[in-house]
Amino acid sequence: MKNVIAFLVLLLVNFCFGQNKFDQKETEKFQKKINSEYADPKESPLMEEDLKTFKSLDFFPVNSNYFVNAKFEKAKDEKVFEMKTTGTRTPKYIKYGTLYFTIDGVALKLNVYRNIELSKKKEYKDHLFLPFSDLTSGKESYIGGRYIDLKIPKGNTIAVDFNQAYNPYCAYNHKYSCPLVPLENDLSVAINAGVKTFH
Repeated sequence: MKNVIAFLVLLLVNFCFGQNKFDQKETEKFQKKINSEYADPKESPLMEEDLKTFKSLDFFPVNSNYFVNAKFEKAKDEKVFEMKTTGTRTPKYIKYGTLYFTIDGVALKLNVYRNIELSKKKEYKDHLFLPFSDLTSGKESYIGGRYIDLKIPKGNTIAVDFNQAYNPYCAYNHKYSCPLVPLENDLSVAINAGVKTFH
């Protein structure tokens, strides 16, 4: 009986702490961090003339509807491929898995990728790259789509906060070469969350 109770307590603890909940402070922290990076001449991707007048990026209003706990399905037998970019660079990636989730009642899926070179660095060994485009792309948000940084999940769910979606550097400066969003990551809904288009 004791074992059963201990197991139930463990289940409850895992359920309570294993669930990822939306935290507005995390989004505010993300906005503050990206703004301070873009305002710093040493880190900023902005062109010189834009940096002179830069105050803040333009964000969609923070909205908890765009925070999802997606089902994560790890990919099997995938081959390394060269991801197309806006330039001549072709970095090597591998499809790491697929995320399944719903937004406003619409069932959606996105692939996540792992950068081969980046994953060799200790600080990026758990890093996953989520590029996507949606119905706001080319209107309220950057035409080339946006990115989200994720970490390899421990289990079969992963929290995705679209409020933390950001633009590729080439949205601000043509000297950068940025990965193009794969066609399979084009969403049929509007993601009114994250960083808006610049200018």
